[in-house]
Amino acid sequence: MKNNILEMMVGLFMIAGFCAFGYLALQLGEVSFLTKGSTYIINAEFDNVAGVKKGASVQVAGVVVGSVSAVTLGDDEVAVLALKLKNNLKVPVDSMASVKSQGIIGDKYIQLSLGGDEEFFKPGQVLSDTESSLDIESLISKFAFGSAK
Repeated sequence: MKNNILEMMVGLFMIAGFCAFGYLALQLGEVSFLTKGSTYIINAEFDNVAGVKKGASVQVAGVVVGSVSAVTLGDDEVAVLALKLKNNLKVPVDSMASVKSQGIIGDKYIQLSLGGDEEFFKPGQVLSDTESSLDIESLISKFAFGSAK
């Protein structure tokens, strides 16, 4: 009788552990059908996004509010970033997106500077007021070879 109770308790403990593991795996893995309702995507067009990769963070005032879900080449040879943002962030249509760097040689991320307009971007709309990444190599070469003005 005592063995049966002990085996039952161990079994329940194992089931609870597997359930917790499954829940964490789904949450950390960002399974699309579970997180679809909590995020939305807007696109941002840049002339140059050198160093920005899928999964890079999107920040507002230093706070992570989303991530880059895709980097593609759009029409007119511009880079298009799909920004996956949390639903609680409303982005005014006069906002600006900039490619920034963590430190001198750090990872690239997208900095959103929110505007003051009362109209907000809807999912799938394109943010075109952007500031491309600074290409340090070209600046150094211009300076080294005397073409910097």
